[in-house]
Amino acid sequence: MRDGGEEEVDQVDWIDIPAGLVRRGTPAGEMAAVARRYADTHVPEAWYRKEAPRTEIHLPAFRIARTAVTVEQYALFAADTGRPAPRGPADHPVIGIAWEDATAYCRWLGERIGGEVRLPTEDEWERAARGDDGREFPWGDEYRTGLANLVDLGVGTTTPVGSFPDGASPFGVLDMAGNADEWTSTLYAPYPGAPDDVPVTEDWAFDRHITRGGAFRHDRDLARCARRHGAYEEDLAAIGVGFRLAAPPAAA
Repeated sequence: MRDGGEEEVDQVDWIDIPAGLVRRGTPAGEMAAVARRYADTHVPEAWYRKEAPRTEIHLPAFRIARTAVTVEQYALFAADTGRPAPRGPADHPVIGIAWEDATAYCRWLGERIGGEVRLPTEDEWERAARGDDGREFPWGDEYRTGLANLVDLGVGTTTPVGSFPDGASPFGVLDMAGNADEWTSTLYAPYPGAPDDVPVTEDWAFDRHITRGGAFRHDRDLARCARRHGAYEEDLAAIGVGFRLAAPPAAA
């Protein structure tokens, strides 16, 4: 019998994402303009080109967690499976988590709550962030300091999950920009129809699974809903890599 505290940690605040279109990516013709818009971040145009082309994709319904997995939630899993205890305040997103450990957490939690739990696909993540339109950021087309925990906020570390409700996505999903970069289940590959100069693989990445959203140490370019990146450094805590959960839609 689990105690009440453990049961509370097991709870997931799911948001239902209805079936619908995601306007995935960025039109190839807009790449130069995107690079100019974020020129102060010193990100070359080539890094954005893997977002092309813009494609409308229909996704079935799914659920996604309102916030990332917290230190408190992950700590119970770590204790139960003999993994190192995570560091940080209980209500902050857990970071420094390898993709394999994130997927193991999903399996473990699914067994405890009696249902499938997984990482979101890259397309699901983008739909949950963008909603039905092609907005630049989860909250709209204009970047505003104070709607996400990114480098311009000056905090320099994580903040409690859900600290920026005004930065919510159209579906009410929180922290999809900043705080913790988030694993998806998708391995990097160019989108179908991508520009010829987009790399076929990212062999330089520490892990080639796509991450989304950016972390507290990142600039606003990584907060864009279309921005595709990965874990390019081995120190996953230093670069702020965490994860959030996804699941099939609730039974009718």
